Amino acid sequence: MPEVSEYLLPAEEKMEMAVIYLDESLARIRAGKANPKLLEAIRVDYYGSAAPISNVANIAVPDARTITITPWEKSMFKEIEKAIINSELGITPENNGEVIRLSIPPLTEDRRKQLVKQSKAEAENAKVSVRNARRDAIEGLKKAVKQGMSEDIEKDAEGQVQKLHDKYLKKIDDLFAAKEKEILTV
Repeated sequence: MPEVSEYLLPAEEKMEMAVIYLDESLARIRAGKANPKLLEAIRVDYYGSAAPISNVANIAVPDARTITITPWEKSMFKEIEKAIINSELGITPENNGEVIRLSIPPLTEDRRKQLVKQSKAEAENAKVSVRNARRDAIEGLKKAVKQGMSEDIEKDAEGQVQKLHDKYLKKIDDLFAAKEKEILTV
């Protein structure tokens, strides 16, 4: 006879992964402040392979509006600049031969609204993942009844799955609310 934990643990794992992914996705959305995570998704050509900027340069945030990138090799200046210009970051790098500077401009009201919309879409994707994990767990529990699990145990387990679902949806809403506040704070 199947155990309830066989269905609850994978569901909780999937829900947790959805929240972690959302947190990482929201960190990459620019909110007007300099943050090294903005550069995580950008890859540069490093001896024939695509590498994150952090693997070929030192990234620092000297103040709230500036990111500095100090490449370890002089040959990487052009590659890093090209990757930043071609990215969706929308910032033009400044190069003085020693350091590449990214000045984070203040956000316009329209851009803030776009970023909130983008954040909301990321949060919705995470919610869909959580709902899918709940659905899979409940379907598994219904099949387990056919394999000999009592209906009382199955109903209790469904309640536990619903509690997990509610807990993770609240986490997602909290993450989105925090990001929205960060974006809209002038």
